[in-house]
Amino acid sequence: MIYRLLADLTLAVHFGFILFVAVGGLLVAWRTWVAWVHIPAALWGALISIFGWVCPLTPLENRFRRLGGQAGYTESFIEHYLVPIIYPGGIGPRGWIALGVGVLVVNVCIYAWVYRRSRRMSPDPDSA
Repeated sequence: MIYRLLADLTLAVHFGFILFVAVGGLLVAWRTWVAWVHIPAALWGALISIFGWVCPLTPLENRFRRLGGQAGYTESFIEHYLVPIIYPGGIGPRGWIALGVGVLVVNVCIYAWVYRRSRRMSPDPDSA
């Protein structure tokens, strides 16, 4: 019972991490210090996708599932849970690269928006 709960908790953390990687830059508009956590996380997420690496949370969840008497899975978290929803036919190697590059592009756009927003909101030192 405890291992199934740990597997589900790992699943929730993994999903939260993916959301943070994808659009966590929006939190920088709220608190700028989030960038110190988000930028490395976004780079890590993009690299995992681009190079086909396995996120350490996937084997951890699988281990908990097996210890809890459930079957694990051989593919990554995204392939197992999200790809069937987003890309029912599978995305292939080029798709994974595009996904990783997409994460970078989306976040560069978010950070550009946050930067422009902060420039507009800051007082002009020459106008005083």
